[in-house]
Amino acid sequence: MQPVISSLLDTDLYKFSMWQAMLHRHPATQAQYRFVCRNTSAFALAELAPAVQAEIDQLCELSFQADELEYLGGLRYIKSDFVDFLRIFRFQRGFVRVSTEGPELRIVVEGPQVHVMAFEIFVLAIVNELYFRRVSTADTLDEGRRRLKAKVGRLRAFAAEPACRHPFRFFDFGLRRRFSGAWQREVLTTLHRELPEMFTGTSNVLLARDLDIVPIGTMAHEYLQTFQGLGVRLRDHQKAALEAWVQEYRGDLGTALTDVVGMDAFLADFDLYFAKLFDGIRHDSGDPVEWGEKALAHYAKLRIDPATKRLVFSDALDIERCIVLYRHFADRTQCGFGIGTHLTNDCGLPTLNIVMKLTRVNGQPVAKISDAPGKTMCDDPGFLAYLRQVFGVPG
Repeated sequence: MQPVISSLLDTDLYKFSMWQAMLHRHPATQAQYRFVCRNTSAFALAELAPAVQAEIDQLCELSFQADELEYLGGLRYIKSDFVDFLRIFRFQRGFVRVSTEGPELRIVVEGPQVHVMAFEIFVLAIVNELYFRRVSTADTLDEGRRRLKAKVGRLRAFAAEPACRHPFRFFDFGLRRRFSGAWQREVLTTLHRELPEMFTGTSNVLLARDLDIVPIGTMAHEYLQTFQGLGVRLRDHQKAALEAWVQEYRGDLGTALTDVVGMDAFLADFDLYFAKLFDGIRHDSGDPVEWGEKALAHYAKLRIDPATKRLVFSDALDIERCIVLYRHFADRTQCGFGIGTHLTNDCGLPTLNIVMKLTRVNGQPVAKISDAPGKTMCDDPGFLAYLRQVFGVPG
């Protein structure tokens, strides 16, 4: 059977953007990542361990091909020395451990961050596709195509309605929890053909290249979390991360993620300097309307016209939720919608809520204090309590 991953481009753009930033600024950082399934699966994920091991073995045999490096090098924010690093890069099998504990699947990645950070998306895609190979039925993809057709029809009907000041734009963020690589390609091909004015990009670098659409992504939680373990004052780690990003990309990739220690703590650090330098911010947890109103109020307080900025929504979106948020905000500011599972794994089967999160940096714990309690992650309660205290975030 075809391996789940056959190209190292088959990952999210923000892995490359964060990877380059860390290679240039903190190449000696050590990091640990852990796999977590947040919901109940149809069967014990531990049963997948042998197949996951085999897929990771194959992943570690891959290298970047000349045409892939040429594509990456053509992105204006990717530097030539990073391309040279990728030219000789290979995943090291010794940095990833797969085991079981009762019914649970355990995956831990640990080593130099610039050698292990890219495992995340591949591991999640592997687990997800292996899982759905077992639970899918003969009519699963037929149901997926029916639902995809309904999405296209709904968006065409929405396009005929009166528009807000700013256009409706959505993109695919569904690689990590996709039904399969082949299905993601079919979905994106359909959306690109049927809704070219609305569907404007994907986080999947391979499919962006193959379908000639825009690759989209900037930073994830791990980027800001890493700075919790880099020796800067903990209270200043968000500012340090944002400043390093500005210096690395100098105007490109200007969307900042807000929920590493919560929106309120983020806005306290997102002063006039950063608010002017970044094109916008991304929502990934908590009530999106409340979040968006806080963002617009913050821009107004700084005397920045919100119409010049962009709010990107990316938390558990479906088409109807995007439309509601668009109608609420798009007369005041630019909006973008990164849709994940609802695009790439809406085939009538219950989905997995799997993540692989950064847990330690240079031997020290790091944490994410999400605006949604279920998304908060840390394996050290003492550090989590301290982080809350430092930023004044209630437990």
